Amino acid sequence: MDQPPTVLFESYEQDFRHIIDSVRQKLEGDARSSVGEQRKAALRKAEIELDEADDIVSQLETEIQGIPKSVQGPYTTRLKQARADLNKYKKLSKDLHSQAQRSDLLGAYSRNQQHSDDPYGERSERERLLAGHEVLNDGTRRLQESTSVALQTEAYGAEILTTLRGQREQIENSRDMLNTADRNIDRASTTIGKMIRQMYKQRVIIGAITVFFVILIIVILYFKLVRR
Repeated sequence: MDQPPTVLFESYEQDFRHIIDSVRQKLEGDARSSVGEQRKAALRKAEIELDEADDIVSQLETEIQGIPKSVQGPYTTRLKQARADLNKYKKLSKDLHSQAQRSDLLGAYSRNQQHSDDPYGERSERERLLAGHEVLNDGTRRLQESTSVALQTEAYGAEILTTLRGQREQIENSRDMLNTADRNIDRASTTIGKMIRQMYKQRVIIGAITVFFVILIIVILYFKLVRR
């Protein structure tokens, strides 16, 4: 039996809140307090969970369409809040990525300065800028690759949701057809019952007519024999 839309909505919302709490812990905790690879790992995990949360918000938008208008108001407010929380942590994730890239750039520059074989500063400013620019470009490429993967994941999730929506409609159509068939069977059973009752009535009437004619014939024969 299909669950009511409100039950599905609340189930998806509970999953969303669980994921968004995990994202908050990573972005406001690990990603801020850690550095280096530990920070990058926290940001990558947060990105994966944000993609999952995005898919759940899309499912919430689908489920709210099946909720009756009379009770839809509070669920619409909850959907808006979920979407706002998702956008908030997406922005925070992007900001932390930018901070991590700047930190990597500054760290690379500092290491180059510390390990330079030119203690008198003869290395040109242009070379240092080119090295920093290359580090920044590398970070930008990695961010673009992550964005591309996120977009592909989002498109794949949307395709899955569309497929699930189509399957749900097919199931609902099949259920309607079964209900119609049940009603037709009930009507046919009622009609057959009436026909059977009518047949029994006709048999009783035919039997009564037969008995009447037999008695009539007996009476006629009796009178004829008595007159002779």
